[in-house]
This record gives sequence, structure tokens and C-alpha cells, in this order.
Amino acid sequence: MARKRRRQSRKTSGSDFWAIVIIILFLLWFVSTKGGSDPSGHQTIERIGRNEPAKKNKIDQAKPAAKVYGGLSQEDYAKLAKLDFKSGNEAYITVNNDKSTLIKNAWRVNRVIYANLDSLNRTSHSNTAFLEKRNVANDSLRVQQYVQPTAWHYNRRNGTQIYNRGHLIAYSVSAGIDQAGNFNPRNLSGDQNNPKNLFTQSAYSNQRVQTIFESRVRKALRENKRVIYQATPIFRGEELMARGINLQAVSTDGTLDFNVYLFNVQPGFSFNYQNGRAKVNREIQVKNENQKAYY
Repeated sequence: MARKRRRQSRKTSGSDFWAIVIIILFLLWFVSTKGGSDPSGHQTIERIGRNEPAKKNKIDQAKPAAKVYGGLSQEDYAKLAKLDFKSGNEAYITVNNDKSTLIKNAWRVNRVIYANLDSLNRTSHSNTAFLEKRNVANDSLRVQQYVQPTAWHYNRRNGTQIYNRGHLIAYSVSAGIDQAGNFNPRNLSGDQNNPKNLFTQSAYSNQRVQTIFESRVRKALRENKRVIYQATPIFRGEELMARGINLQAVSTDGTLDFNVYLFNVQPGFSFNYQNGRAKVNREIQVKNENQKAYY
């Protein structure tokens, strides 16, 4: 009788062992194939092999601003202001799953709504542009800029350009718009030297990252689409240099639609955002392999 019980015990233990093995194998399959959405597991394996984490979306479900044309809520802007750039990451992240919170049906008149400067003379509020094809500017009409936004400093360090006067609404998509925000056919150039449309931006953020999204807006305009485009520098507290800028756009036909946050960073330098001063810091690196402009 005792021998029979031992046989049953061994049989039960063997069954439990194989049940555990099957459960472990199932869990490994589930993780590597994203729950079956990638049956071969190639996407996960390739991403791990490249040590490339998926771009994190810091605000999954944004709350639209209580304006007729939408935008982000003050609560969401406050969340962005708390973000710190981590060396080695990409210089921008998506917001609201890369979907604009602008209301595409709000396009009525070709104009730009320039917000007033705040009490610290910062461009800390949104500029919102209602654009069409005639707003694509002739680059040859640019003039030298002289406006000094808050946190502006001498522009070069050992031959490296550090600062730009960053436009909220790009020169290249603001042809004919005067500084009051109205379209004037006699004004052939884009927006220039407008204190309400400039902030101190790193050369990298302006020239290597923001141009990606400005190019997408230009492309849509050249295809005769109407676009609502909004730019909002993000400041933390009373700092004079923006931590980053939220860019979002939507075309009235919905074919253009993005919502991103760009960190105001410069490879090889760190900023004191209280006053904008930069110092050499070789530990600051920016991943840029996916930052390709759209033309």
C-alpha cells in the first residue's frame, strides 16, 4: 500500500513540474511576442538588440484647453515643465499619443494669435497660427535678428553655436503675417524680430529637432492644406530659459496631426535655466538617429 502511495506521489510531482514549465514558457512567449501581436518576436528582439527603448509618451491622455481652437490644458503644461532631460535620450517625446488637441474645424481666418509677454517678459503662452499655402515664406527675405529674449547670451563657445533666437511660429510658414497677427499681402517676408514670437532656444533644439516638425507643416501647406499650428515654450517656475517647447499641428483634412515636446538641450553643454548660462558638460549626449526631417 505504501509503495502505491509513493508511485502516486511521484506521478503528482511530475505533473506539477511540467505544469510549471508550461506556464513559464507561456509567459516568455507572451512577453516576447507582445501578447501575440508580434508572433515571431522579431520586433522585441530587434529593439532589445539595439538597446532602443520605445519613445515614452509622458501625457497619454491630454486635456484640451478650454478654447475654441483647443490646445493643451494648464495642467498638462505643468506636467511638461516638471520633466528633466536624461542624457542619451532623444531630444523630444510625443504628447497625447502624438495626436493634436487642436480643433481642426476651428480654422476660420488666415492669421496668427500672438500671446502677450508675461510679467517676466517671457513668451510663456501659446502662439497659435491658422495657416494656408500663401504663408510659405521666401527665405531670401530674412534679415538679421536683434531681439534679445529672456536668458539670451553670447552665442558661441570655442566655435560652437549654443543659442538661437527660436521662433515659436517659424519664419518659413508666416509669410504675410504682421506683428499684430493679421495677413497683409504687402508683407512678403515671414515673421522677424517679433518679441512675442521668440525665445532663447538651444541651437540643437532649433536647427536639428524643431525643423523636423516645421518641415511637416510646410509640406502640408505646399499641398494646399489648411493647418492650425501651435507652439508653447515651457518654463519651470520663474526660470528665464524655457525647459522645452510643445509643438502641435493639425490640418483641416486630418492628414497632418502631431503633438510633441522638445527638450531645450545642447549636446556637450548644460544650462542654468534660471538665467540661461551654459557650461561645457561632455556628459550631455542626445540620441538623434531617428531625427530626420520631412520634405
